Amino acid sequence: MLIHVLLYEAGKETEGIHSLEIKGKTVVLMFENKEDAERYSVLLEAQDFPMPSVESIDRQEIEKFCNEAGYKARFIEKGFLPKTEEERMFLSPPVSNRDVVNWDKDDEITEKDQFVSESSKDLDLDAFRKRLEGLI
Repeated sequence: MLIHVLLYEAGKETEGIHSLEIKGKTVVLMFENKEDAERYSVLLEAQDFPMPSVESIDRQEIEKFCNEAGYKARFIEKGFLPKTEEERMFLSPPVSNRDVVNWDKDDEITEKDQFVSESSKDLDLDAFRKRLEGLI
């Protein structure tokens, strides 16, 4: 079965796959629906992330890659509805992102990788508003 993932610099030596850090685990999103992956890609770009390309890859290949790398693969089915705060990140990227300028050289997790704390969520209403507008 083909799924859709978000790749940076696809086909180049510096190719990288988009992932999330959740509770100390690296999670790779596998979208069933190409349009969902494309929407997520646009939301990343709106947060000043480099624009990833949406690539179709065999699901077993990505799951094997994730297992070998110690990552967790998360399948996002068409019509997915989040049930938890963490699952909301599968539809819309978190407000704070990892610095991707040197993503392939940066093995340390910084404070920016962590979830936005409850108190700081209230401080960034403009960013939240922009995220909501992007969903419409």
